[in-house]
Amino acid sequence: MSIYKTIKTKSEGNFIDKGSKFPSYAFEVADAEEIKKYLEAVKELHPKATHHCYAYKLGLDQNNYRANDDGEPSGSAGRPILGQIYSNDLTNVLIIVVRYYGGTKLGVSGLINAYKKAAQDALNNTEIIEKEVQVNFEVSSDYLSINDLLNYLKKMSVSNIDQQFTEACLVKFKVKKSKNDELKAWLTNKNFKFTTKENY
Repeated sequence: MSIYKTIKTKSEGNFIDKGSKFPSYAFEVADAEEIKKYLEAVKELHPKATHHCYAYKLGLDQNNYRANDDGEPSGSAGRPILGQIYSNDLTNVLIIVVRYYGGTKLGVSGLINAYKKAAQDALNNTEIIEKEVQVNFEVSSDYLSINDLLNYLKKMSVSNIDQQFTEACLVKFKVKKSKNDELKAWLTNKNFKFTTKENY
């Protein structure tokens, strides 16, 4: 499986029920560091909010997710937010829903509906797109072989090549997963040492 769905751009949404306001935000994220950064940014944007609830899913592993209720009744906030990520078959997505309490309790079913609708609104305001999984390569090369490697990468239309020169050459780049097997075979045939890691 090399194609996955995510969102094209970050977006905002909103939902209001009985005076409680639920601003919402959707972000494309790649890792825990980005998630932390966006959470801190939203908390700074809404320091007086009563709750900052969120959910995210990363990668193609169906188990790499989290839902956080941030003090709301268990399962009433993070789960319905996460449900919107799953129902749209998305990954590498973080949705944060902020709550300003309006003075009237909504009950658990009311909260579930509010957090679901707020998350849904944020997703409605962006475009869902398909991306191909990429593979990060790190290749070690001696100076005699570097031109052979770079010429082959050019032939394969590989861009964003990072080169580090010490006693040997370390070349870093990423390719679409569909080119992965061909590139590995060529590198192995030419006796290059390399490591790979999938990147979503």
